[in-house]
Amino acid sequence: MGESLFYSWLRHVKECQIVQTNWKPSPSWQLRDENELMRLLDIADDHFSKKRGNDISKKNTFSQFISQAEVDVIGISISNEGTKIYAIDVAFHEAGLNYNGREETVERVIKKMIRTALCLIGYYGVKDGEIIFASPKIGNNIINDLSPCLEDLSNIFKENRYNFTARVIANEEFKELVMKPILIASEGVSDTTELFMRSYQLTKMFENEPYSLKQRTNRPNKEFVAPTDGFSELKIGRIAQTLLWKTLESGAVSDEEIIKLHKKDYSNRLFGIYFPLLVSEGQEFDRVRYYRTPLVIRGKKYYMCSQWVESFSRKQLATWLKERGFQER
Repeated sequence: MGESLFYSWLRHVKECQIVQTNWKPSPSWQLRDENELMRLLDIADDHFSKKRGNDISKKNTFSQFISQAEVDVIGISISNEGTKIYAIDVAFHEAGLNYNGREETVERVIKKMIRTALCLIGYYGVKDGEIIFASPKIGNNIINDLSPCLEDLSNIFKENRYNFTARVIANEEFKELVMKPILIASEGVSDTTELFMRSYQLTKMFENEPYSLKQRTNRPNKEFVAPTDGFSELKIGRIAQTLLWKTLESGAVSDEEIIKLHKKDYSNRLFGIYFPLLVSEGQEFDRVRYYRTPLVIRGKKYYMCSQWVESFSRKQLATWLKERGFQER
């Protein structure tokens, strides 16, 4: 189920167009720059051996070390800002992450991350990306041991001109950065292959789930209460299509404000976009600049602008939501 959760997280939160679970290299693939990869492994092995007494390669040959690679989920996001790759290993131990003791647990996590980085360089030819180890429950003693190791590993990458970020998501961050964003982003997803998402949608049929973003157009005078956190991982377009969309549909925005949101200058000043946020149904407008599905505000249909700029619009949209009771962490 962990792989399915992060499969959906990469697709709908990180907006990766390509996602694969249980990734393994094929023995027929050509490994690039093998000498460089061996050098990088020796540097990491030497560093952690001297600092922590860890044996990263376990005296395996380089080919044996690489052949053991398996990544639970890999995702590739392609956008105007470039291509970004995510490689995630996820583990769930009910009593807390434990691979035969504290020292062995830390060593395994670091070894997984190093092996993943070598595979991304050797098989994908990339020099930057996020390497994530995720677990809903990790003890504080292990977290305290892991934190300096992650910093050391990131520094080793940077010193060798690789822009990989080594990252652990666990405990409260697992809830805030993974669970809550994917529940926000789950609205409208109906892919039966996404087991975690379908399981969550099934439970919503029987519970009044607090993170659900159901339409409330039948209660226009009741203020829409957005979730209080969890969208720092979401891209700006997804935030607009969930939190902004539902806030508008809830009737929490006055008729006077709706009229102003039809104006280009006002929308630019408020959200940093270069088109009116809203256009009315039947009005002439450039349809490629707006989401295809209309939203309904007090019984009237409108189309919402889709031209959001991640680096500029995020802060302004967050400010607008904050003024209506929503605050990004």
